[in-house]
Amino acid sequence: MPQKKIEFRQQLGVGDIVTFYFDFLKQNFKSYLNIFISYNGIFILAFLGISYLLITGFIGMANEDTMSEMESGLYVGFGFIAFAIVFIIVAALNYSLSAAYVSNYVTNDTIEVDKTKVWKQVKDNFSNIVLFVLLLVVIYVGFLIVSVILAIIPIIGSIAQSILNFAVSGWFGVSFMVMIHQKQNITNSFSEGWNLIFKNFWKTVGVNFILSLLNYLLIFLILSIPGILIGFYSFHAVDSGLDMSNSIVVKIIWIIALWLVLIVFTLFNSLMQFVNSILYFSLHEQTYNDFIRAKIEEIGEDIE
Repeated sequence: MPQKKIEFRQQLGVGDIVTFYFDFLKQNFKSYLNIFISYNGIFILAFLGISYLLITGFIGMANEDTMSEMESGLYVGFGFIAFAIVFIIVAALNYSLSAAYVSNYVTNDTIEVDKTKVWKQVKDNFSNIVLFVLLLVVIYVGFLIVSVILAIIPIIGSIAQSILNFAVSGWFGVSFMVMIHQKQNITNSFSEGWNLIFKNFWKTVGVNFILSLLNYLLIFLILSIPGILIGFYSFHAVDSGLDMSNSIVVKIIWIIALWLVLIVFTLFNSLMQFVNSILYFSLHEQTYNDFIRAKIEEIGEDIE
Protein backbone atom coordinates (compact mmCIF):
# COMPACT_ATOMS: atom_id res chain seq x y z
CA MET A 1 0.00 0.00 0.00
CA PRO A 2 1.53 3.36 -1.06
CA GLN A 3 2.32 5.76 1.78
CA LYS A 4 0.36 8.99 2.03
CA LYS A 5 2.31 12.21 1.62
CA ILE A 6 2.50 14.33 4.79
CA GLU A 7 1.34 17.91 4.35
CA PHE A 8 3.77 20.42 5.87
CA ARG A 9 1.78 23.58 5.15
CA GLN A 10 -0.58 23.56 8.11
CA GLN A 11 -0.89 25.35 11.43
CA LEU A 12 0.43 23.12 14.22
CA GLY A 13 0.80 23.43 17.96
CA VAL A 14 3.93 22.33 19.83
CA GLY A 15 2.57 18.83 20.52
CA ASP A 16 1.39 18.48 16.92
CA ILE A 17 4.85 19.42 15.61
CA VAL A 18 6.47 16.76 17.82
CA THR A 19 4.08 14.10 16.48
CA PHE A 20 4.50 15.41 12.93
CA TYR A 21 8.30 15.24 13.22
CA PHE A 22 8.35 11.58 14.20
CA ASP A 23 5.77 10.68 11.52
CA PHE A 24 7.94 12.39 8.91
CA LEU A 25 11.10 10.76 10.25
CA LYS A 26 9.51 7.32 10.18
CA GLN A 27 8.48 7.79 6.55
CA ASN A 28 11.65 9.50 5.26
CA PHE A 29 14.61 8.50 7.43
CA LYS A 30 15.78 5.67 5.17
CA SER A 31 15.53 7.87 2.07
CA TYR A 32 17.37 10.75 3.72
CA LEU A 33 20.03 8.45 5.17
CA ASN A 34 20.86 7.35 1.63
CA ILE A 35 21.39 11.01 0.65
CA PHE A 36 23.35 11.67 3.87
CA ILE A 37 25.79 8.83 3.16
CA SER A 38 26.08 9.69 -0.55
CA TYR A 39 27.20 13.29 0.03
CA ASN A 40 29.05 12.84 3.32
CA GLY A 41 31.28 9.95 2.24
CA ILE A 42 34.52 11.95 2.05
CA PHE A 43 33.77 13.64 5.39
CA ILE A 44 33.00 10.32 7.06
CA LEU A 45 36.49 9.21 6.03
CA ALA A 46 37.88 12.54 7.27
CA PHE A 47 36.28 11.92 10.66
CA LEU A 48 38.06 8.56 10.76
CA GLY A 49 41.39 10.34 10.21
CA ILE A 50 40.52 12.93 12.89
CA SER A 51 39.63 10.13 15.33
CA TYR A 52 43.01 8.52 14.64
CA LEU A 53 44.88 11.78 15.34
CA LEU A 54 43.00 12.52 18.57
CA ILE A 55 43.11 9.00 20.04
CA THR A 56 46.78 8.54 19.09
CA GLY A 57 47.61 11.87 20.72
CA PHE A 58 45.67 11.20 23.91
CA ILE A 59 47.12 7.71 24.28
CA GLY A 60 50.58 9.21 23.75
CA MET A 61 49.93 11.72 26.54
CA ALA A 62 48.82 8.90 28.85
CA ASN A 63 51.87 6.77 28.03
CA GLU A 64 55.07 8.75 27.39
CA ASP A 65 56.89 5.55 26.37
CA THR A 66 55.03 5.44 23.03
CA MET A 67 55.85 9.03 21.89
CA SER A 68 57.16 12.33 23.20
CA GLU A 69 54.97 14.98 24.79
CA MET A 70 55.53 17.25 21.78
CA GLU A 71 54.48 14.53 19.33
CA SER A 72 51.35 13.83 21.36
CA GLY A 73 50.53 17.53 21.45
CA LEU A 74 50.95 17.82 17.68
CA TYR A 75 48.58 14.87 17.09
CA VAL A 76 45.93 16.37 19.38
CA GLY A 77 46.43 19.89 18.02
CA PHE A 78 46.15 18.87 14.37
CA GLY A 79 43.19 16.68 15.31
CA PHE A 80 41.26 19.57 16.89
CA ILE A 81 42.11 21.98 14.05
CA ALA A 82 40.99 19.42 11.44
CA PHE A 83 37.84 18.72 13.47
CA ALA A 84 36.94 22.42 13.67
CA ILE A 85 37.33 22.89 9.90
CA VAL A 86 35.52 19.69 8.92
CA PHE A 87 32.75 20.23 11.48
CA ILE A 88 31.85 23.68 10.08
CA ILE A 89 31.82 22.34 6.49
CA VAL A 90 29.81 19.25 7.43
CA ALA A 91 27.31 21.21 9.55
CA ALA A 92 26.67 23.62 6.65
CA LEU A 93 26.38 20.73 4.19
CA ASN A 94 23.90 18.76 6.28
CA TYR A 95 21.78 21.78 7.20
CA SER A 96 21.59 22.38 3.44
CA LEU A 97 20.77 18.77 2.57
CA SER A 98 18.01 18.62 5.21
CA ALA A 99 16.45 21.92 4.15
CA ALA A 100 16.64 21.02 0.44
CA TYR A 101 15.19 17.56 1.16
CA VAL A 102 12.17 19.06 2.93
CA SER A 103 11.75 21.73 0.23
CA ASN A 104 11.70 19.05 -2.48
CA TYR A 105 9.36 16.86 -0.46
CA VAL A 106 6.87 19.73 -0.05
CA THR A 107 6.89 20.71 -3.74
CA ASN A 108 6.80 17.15 -5.10
CA ASP A 109 3.55 15.40 -5.93
CA THR A 110 4.77 12.15 -4.34
CA ILE A 111 6.79 11.19 -1.26
CA GLU A 112 9.78 10.24 -3.42
CA VAL A 113 12.67 12.73 -3.23
CA ASP A 114 15.29 12.66 -5.98
CA LYS A 115 18.74 13.09 -4.41
CA THR A 116 20.08 14.76 -7.58
CA LYS A 117 17.43 17.50 -7.24
CA VAL A 118 18.34 17.92 -3.57
CA TRP A 119 22.01 18.30 -4.48
CA LYS A 120 21.19 20.72 -7.32
CA GLN A 121 19.25 22.92 -4.93
CA VAL A 122 22.21 22.94 -2.55
CA LYS A 123 24.62 23.84 -5.38
CA ASP A 124 22.32 26.60 -6.67
CA ASN A 125 22.39 28.17 -3.19
CA PHE A 126 26.11 27.62 -2.57
CA SER A 127 27.14 31.28 -2.38
CA ASN A 128 24.21 32.15 -0.11
CA ILE A 129 24.99 29.17 2.13
CA VAL A 130 28.61 30.31 2.54
CA LEU A 131 27.53 33.87 3.38
CA PHE A 132 24.86 32.55 5.76
CA VAL A 133 27.43 30.45 7.64
CA LEU A 134 29.87 33.36 7.90
CA LEU A 135 27.16 35.66 9.24
CA LEU A 136 25.95 32.91 11.56
CA VAL A 137 29.44 32.62 13.07
CA VAL A 138 29.51 36.39 13.74
CA ILE A 139 26.04 36.31 15.34
CA TYR A 140 26.98 33.24 17.36
CA VAL A 141 30.03 35.02 18.81
CA GLY A 142 27.69 37.77 20.01
CA PHE A 143 25.36 35.12 21.42
CA LEU A 144 28.25 33.53 23.35
CA ILE A 145 29.14 36.92 24.88
CA VAL A 146 25.53 37.42 26.01
CA SER A 147 25.46 33.83 27.34
CA VAL A 148 28.58 34.45 29.45
CA ILE A 149 26.99 37.59 30.92
CA LEU A 150 23.75 35.72 31.69
CA ALA A 151 25.69 32.83 33.26
CA ILE A 152 26.91 35.23 35.96
CA ILE A 153 23.33 35.70 37.19
CA PRO A 154 22.30 32.77 39.45
CA ILE A 155 19.34 30.57 38.41
CA ILE A 156 17.46 33.22 36.40
CA GLY A 157 20.51 33.77 34.21
CA SER A 158 20.79 30.05 33.45
CA ILE A 159 17.10 29.84 32.57
CA ALA A 160 17.34 32.94 30.35
CA GLN A 161 20.46 31.51 28.70
CA SER A 162 18.65 28.26 27.84
CA ILE A 163 15.60 30.09 26.48
CA LEU A 164 17.84 32.33 24.37
CA ASN A 165 19.76 29.30 23.09
CA PHE A 166 16.61 27.56 21.83
CA ALA A 167 15.23 30.80 20.36
CA VAL A 168 18.47 31.52 18.47
CA SER A 169 18.62 27.91 17.25
CA GLY A 170 15.07 28.27 15.93
CA TRP A 171 15.88 31.61 14.30
CA PHE A 172 18.90 30.18 12.47
CA GLY A 173 16.99 27.07 11.32
CA VAL A 174 13.86 28.93 10.18
CA SER A 175 15.92 31.65 8.43
CA PHE A 176 17.95 28.97 6.64
CA MET A 177 14.74 27.36 5.42
CA VAL A 178 13.48 30.73 4.14
CA MET A 179 16.69 31.07 2.14
CA ILE A 180 16.52 27.56 0.65
CA HIS A 181 12.78 27.22 0.01
CA GLN A 182 11.83 30.79 -0.86
CA LYS A 183 15.17 31.53 -2.59
CA GLN A 184 15.63 34.71 -0.58
CA ASN A 185 18.90 36.58 -0.07
CA ILE A 186 20.70 36.54 3.29
CA THR A 187 19.25 39.78 4.65
CA ASN A 188 15.66 38.89 3.75
CA SER A 189 16.11 35.35 5.10
CA PHE A 190 17.26 36.50 8.54
CA SER A 191 14.63 39.25 8.57
CA GLU A 192 11.77 36.90 7.66
CA GLY A 193 13.05 34.26 10.07
CA TRP A 194 13.10 36.85 12.86
CA ASN A 195 9.59 38.00 11.93
CA LEU A 196 8.23 34.43 12.09
CA ILE A 197 9.83 33.40 15.38
CA PHE A 198 9.27 36.74 17.14
CA LYS A 199 5.52 36.42 16.60
CA ASN A 200 5.64 32.82 17.86
CA PHE A 201 8.49 33.04 20.36
CA TRP A 202 7.35 30.48 22.92
CA LYS A 203 6.32 27.97 20.29
CA THR A 204 9.82 28.24 18.77
CA VAL A 205 11.47 27.77 22.17
CA GLY A 206 9.15 24.89 23.12
CA VAL A 207 9.63 22.99 19.86
CA ASN A 208 13.43 23.33 19.93
CA PHE A 209 13.63 22.39 23.61
CA ILE A 210 11.42 19.29 23.39
CA LEU A 211 12.82 17.94 20.12
CA SER A 212 16.44 18.73 21.04
CA LEU A 213 15.91 16.65 24.17
CA LEU A 214 14.20 13.83 22.28
CA ASN A 215 16.86 13.83 19.54
CA TYR A 216 19.61 13.65 22.18
CA LEU A 217 17.81 10.70 23.76
CA LEU A 218 17.55 9.07 20.33
CA ILE A 219 21.28 9.55 19.75
CA PHE A 220 22.03 8.23 23.24
CA LEU A 221 20.06 5.06 22.45
CA ILE A 222 21.90 4.64 19.13
CA LEU A 223 25.29 5.04 20.83
CA SER A 224 24.39 2.97 23.90
CA ILE A 225 24.84 -0.39 22.14
CA PRO A 226 28.46 0.16 20.99
CA GLY A 227 29.06 2.06 24.25
CA ILE A 228 28.05 -0.93 26.36
CA LEU A 229 30.20 -3.28 24.27
CA ILE A 230 33.24 -0.98 24.52
CA GLY A 231 32.68 -0.54 28.26
CA PHE A 232 32.44 -4.30 28.76
CA TYR A 233 35.64 -4.89 26.77
CA SER A 234 37.51 -2.13 28.66
CA PHE A 235 36.41 -3.54 32.02
CA HIS A 236 37.50 -7.03 30.97
CA ALA A 237 40.85 -5.66 29.70
CA VAL A 238 41.57 -3.82 32.95
CA ASP A 239 40.45 -6.80 35.02
CA SER A 240 42.80 -9.12 33.11
CA GLY A 241 45.75 -6.75 33.56
CA LEU A 242 46.05 -5.71 29.90
CA ASP A 243 48.23 -2.64 29.27
CA MET A 244 45.60 -0.63 27.40
CA SER A 245 47.97 2.21 26.45
CA ASN A 246 50.11 -0.20 24.42
CA SER A 247 47.31 -2.34 22.98
CA ILE A 248 46.66 -1.96 19.24
CA VAL A 249 43.21 -3.53 19.64
CA VAL A 250 42.20 -1.02 22.33
CA LYS A 251 43.45 1.85 20.17
CA ILE A 252 41.43 0.64 17.16
CA ILE A 253 38.32 0.23 19.32
CA TRP A 254 38.59 3.79 20.70
CA ILE A 255 39.22 5.22 17.23
CA ILE A 256 36.10 3.49 15.89
CA ALA A 257 34.09 4.59 18.95
CA LEU A 258 35.03 8.27 18.51
CA TRP A 259 34.42 7.97 14.76
CA LEU A 260 30.87 6.69 15.39
CA VAL A 261 30.20 9.51 17.86
CA LEU A 262 31.28 12.14 15.31
CA ILE A 263 29.11 10.60 12.56
CA VAL A 264 26.03 10.33 14.79
CA PHE A 265 26.34 13.91 16.05
CA THR A 266 26.70 15.04 12.42
CA LEU A 267 23.40 13.31 11.74
CA PHE A 268 21.96 15.17 14.76
CA ASN A 269 22.49 18.46 12.87
CA SER A 270 20.35 17.13 10.04
CA LEU A 271 17.60 16.06 12.42
CA MET A 272 17.48 19.49 14.07
CA GLN A 273 17.16 21.18 10.69
CA PHE A 274 14.22 18.85 9.95
CA VAL A 275 12.68 20.17 13.19
CA ASN A 276 13.11 23.81 12.20
CA SER A 277 11.96 23.12 8.64
CA ILE A 278 8.67 21.78 10.02
CA LEU A 279 8.51 24.79 12.34
CA TYR A 280 9.10 27.14 9.39
CA PHE A 281 6.14 25.82 7.38
CA SER A 282 3.88 25.87 10.44
CA LEU A 283 4.80 29.45 11.36
CA HIS A 284 4.61 30.60 7.73
CA GLU A 285 1.12 29.15 7.32
CA GLN A 286 0.03 30.56 10.69
CA THR A 287 1.25 34.02 9.63
CA TYR A 288 0.18 34.15 5.97
CA ASN A 289 -2.39 31.34 5.45
CA ASP A 290 -1.13 30.85 1.87
CA PHE A 291 -1.96 27.15 1.62
CA ILE A 292 -5.44 27.34 3.12
CA ARG A 293 -6.27 30.35 0.89
CA ALA A 294 -5.15 28.43 -2.18
CA LYS A 295 -7.33 25.49 -1.14
CA ILE A 296 -10.38 27.76 -0.62
CA GLU A 297 -9.83 29.40 -4.01
CA GLU A 298 -9.48 25.96 -5.60
CA ILE A 299 -12.79 24.84 -4.04
CA GLY A 300 -14.45 28.05 -5.27
CA GLU A 301 -13.22 27.42 -8.82
CA ASP A 302 -14.53 23.85 -8.70
CA ILE A 303 -17.97 25.07 -7.59
CA GLU A 304 -18.12 27.58 -10.46
